[in-house]
Amino acid sequence: MPYVLVVAETPDGSVRKPEQELLTLARRLGEPAVIALGVGAAQAAEALGYFGASHVYVADDPLLDGYTAVPKVEAIRHVAAILAERGGLIAVLLAATPEGKELAGRLAVKLDGGVIADATDLALSPELGTVLTTQSVFGGSFTVQATVVRGPAIVAVKANAVTPEPSPATPQVETLALEFSDLATTARVIARTERPPSGRPELTDATVVVSGGRGLGGPEHFSLLEHLADQLGGAVGASRAAVDAGWYPHQLQVGQTGKTVSPQLYLAVGISGAIQHRAGMQTSKTIVAVNKDPEAPIFELADFGVIGDLFTVIPQLTEGIDQRER
Repeated sequence: MPYVLVVAETPDGSVRKPEQELLTLARRLGEPAVIALGVGAAQAAEALGYFGASHVYVADDPLLDGYTAVPKVEAIRHVAAILAERGGLIAVLLAATPEGKELAGRLAVKLDGGVIADATDLALSPELGTVLTTQSVFGGSFTVQATVVRGPAIVAVKANAVTPEPSPATPQVETLALEFSDLATTARVIARTERPPSGRPELTDATVVVSGGRGLGGPEHFSLLEHLADQLGGAVGASRAAVDAGWYPHQLQVGQTGKTVSPQLYLAVGISGAIQHRAGMQTSKTIVAVNKDPEAPIFELADFGVIGDLFTVIPQLTEGIDQRER
């Protein structure tokens, strides 16, 4: 059985939900192997095995703890070569983050394979003997299936594409002795400023996202959405209009020029539903829209729509949730 290589960022030895999802998908395609990147990666081996990793390659060089792509590409390429010799490599899976997509493009060149970004599902095609991917394209107008016809498939998978499913295994763990090229050491991260924790999940990883738009009327009203998101254990997002107006931070923008999310539940509050915004959230499993304009384009995409004043609807919703929790 050919190998599927999962690229895992393992800060402080933890295994994030996106990596758990990638391992769940990898088991459909072949023998799951993982390259764990960063200081403390060895501590993640047991957790990776819990989700089915049969081999864990530990790359714990401090150079891999930053945000420079070249050393990571060299480390991943090294493991890909090992797997290709040991049984064949059918795919490399990464999370579809900005960094993951950059790594995917560079790996496609280095491994002479094809790259597919923002996949929402993966399967093995018995007829073709290749990885069959599902994507939503052209602003959600079409769902397509695509495959790579040469070399391993390099696939960046959207968060929340699948529910993580444990498959406990005892992985073989190998610590890599890496030697990096001069090119890999020409850029270094010399300082970091940590973003203050909000207490909410990361926007791209959240299973519930509550987003607000121009209909909120001002930054002070985002507190309504923050309270609702906290009740649901979700994250808060914003449309481009709200971000451009300075009402909410740019890093929490959902849309074509912001973050792409795919939660189990997406609440669009006071958002008209321009194509730019829809491109960033259309693969959400359930979409609920609240807007006082019955002609708002967001209702064309929504599974459930509430036509009404958000300043009436949202407080009623939060009060109802409070009553159910008592």
